[in-house]
Amino acid sequence: MLCAPLSVIQIKMPDFKPVDEQLAYLKKGAAEIIRESDLRERLEKSRASGKPLRVKAGFDPTAPDLHLGHTVLLRKLKHFQDLGHTVIFLIGDFTGLIGDPTGRSATRPPLSPEEIKRNAETYLSQVYKILDSKKTEVRFNSEWLGKMKSEDWIRLAAKYTVSQMLERDDFHKRFQEEKPIAVHEFLYPLAQGYDSVMLNADVELGGTDQKFNLLVGRELQRQYGQDSQIVLTTPILEGLDGVQKMSKSLNNAIGILEKPFDMYGKLMSINDQIMWRYWELLTDASMAEIEKMQKDVGSGAAHPMQVKKDLARRIVGDFHSAAAAQQAEEDWAKQFQKDETPEHVEHVSVPFADVAASSTDGTKIKIDKLLAKCGLAESVSDGSRKIKQKSVRIDGELTTDLVRSVKLPAEFTVRVGRAMRRVSIS
Repeated sequence: MLCAPLSVIQIKMPDFKPVDEQLAYLKKGAAEIIRESDLRERLEKSRASGKPLRVKAGFDPTAPDLHLGHTVLLRKLKHFQDLGHTVIFLIGDFTGLIGDPTGRSATRPPLSPEEIKRNAETYLSQVYKILDSKKTEVRFNSEWLGKMKSEDWIRLAAKYTVSQMLERDDFHKRFQEEKPIAVHEFLYPLAQGYDSVMLNADVELGGTDQKFNLLVGRELQRQYGQDSQIVLTTPILEGLDGVQKMSKSLNNAIGILEKPFDMYGKLMSINDQIMWRYWELLTDASMAEIEKMQKDVGSGAAHPMQVKKDLARRIVGDFHSAAAAQQAEEDWAKQFQKDETPEHVEHVSVPFADVAASSTDGTKIKIDKLLAKCGLAESVSDGSRKIKQKSVRIDGELTTDLVRSVKLPAEFTVRVGRAMRRVSIS
């Protein structure tokens, strides 16, 4: 009897770029690689075998919304993904219960399971604006940490000493200042390191403030018989002020869910020096491209304003769409360069009685009240301050008076800084 020939299944292996080319892309915007020689060796083995590296980054869902500062790490994760490696987006739903003590001068209050679940649900829709949803491995560390028994935690805790923990800067400082350090805080770096063991990570990414935790992962992997992961840290992004780290609490952040026009306007407000930092950390442009732009600006071949516009349009396009970014640029130009009213400016109707000022003919309004009513000031007193600071314009003209005469029905454009409203009063 003749047998049918066996079919040969051919599996297409990833077509990895040369190692030098991969390293150049991965080193862009990296603060430190521990160790670069190990990463090169791991990349060479990966290219020879066709087996992608397993690259991990963990995020505790401590807040529902992400800002551009968070995306520095996500973008580096994307760079590994661009090169064909396996990216693991790890949601720390269990470690969020412990509370990351990094940078804390006091014990962090742990989040409730309900808060963590609610925040985690919003994360993925945001991170997929950068990562490819079809190529991203999403894991929750409760998969293994939530199943550990008491004796498992005791065995894990035996892997590290108290003196090793006190080498960590924030723990050491709190110990020296006789500030409390709760025992459960020591569990956080151990849990994060154990994540790397369970995921068999080749590389772990984190901010520079996470270096201690990432190194714990290297040590635990060694103790569990694995090759120690390569650690790649990314810088902490400065906010709009160009000085302090980007933070919503410092009011210097750009949320990735902000409207295109607002995002574009905030990006245009950064200074020229920090612009290059944003090009490096918030885009996929190569260092060669960025260096050429810097050279062109230095020689006068390119204007820094145009380079900043290109940056703003590119970032807005990443989180919205190319069309939305183009519209934001056109609206911004109308508002700030051509003194025209953007097509998409918000329209607000305000009853005359809500902003009326005392007058004999009853045709005057209080501008500070108007600013508060149309959302351009937090309160009437805040509106007064903005007027005194000479930051209020009505139909393009600077306004320094608290009271203004109007002919009803009235309609005009009010601008405070970069915010604008089309206001109707009747």
